[in-house]
Amino acid sequence: MPQSNKDKPDTPLRSDAQRNRERILAVATEELTHCANAPLSAIAKKAGVGQGTFYRNFPNREALVLEIYRYGMQQVAEAAPEMLATREPDRALREWMDRLAEFAMTKAGLADAIRLVTSAPGAPEKPRPTPLEEAAELLLRANDEAGTIRPGLTGDDFFLVLGGLWLIDPGENWQPRVTRFLDFVMDGLRAGAPGR
Repeated sequence: MPQSNKDKPDTPLRSDAQRNRERILAVATEELTHCANAPLSAIAKKAGVGQGTFYRNFPNREALVLEIYRYGMQQVAEAAPEMLATREPDRALREWMDRLAEFAMTKAGLADAIRLVTSAPGAPEKPRPTPLEEAAELLLRANDEAGTIRPGLTGDDFFLVLGGLWLIDPGENWQPRVTRFLDFVMDGLRAGAPGR
């Protein structure tokens, strides 16, 4: 009996299977952002896949929600080296902050879904944002080497400062507030900014 890709995690999916998976993730992200308890059958139907295809990819709600979170974080993280390859380090950092903020604001509704699936007894742990931490460290290192930010800033410092993002209401017109906030953050990170 042939093994499925699930049994061989490093085996790439067929192109049609990959498209189905990506379509499920896109629809599920939209639906679960609006309603943490969106029925999985409705997600499958809207994605245009059968129940078998859906459950082959995501055997339960927990697997789906955690994959949406992981997939989104990975996309934001992968943007960091791409931006560094085509922009000055400080411009790459500032644009990456915009990308991170957009992820945080547009996926805020997923927080409820993540809480639901990770708070039940025996539930999986919420995934740590390791890819984002690594991306931030990469950007901070490049900026430190270029002399564009204060020396010695760490990823922990960076995310501590960015914690203010989660005080902005994603239900309102958040873009102008986020832009202003991130401009303040970037000004504070710059080399030569007033400080001790």
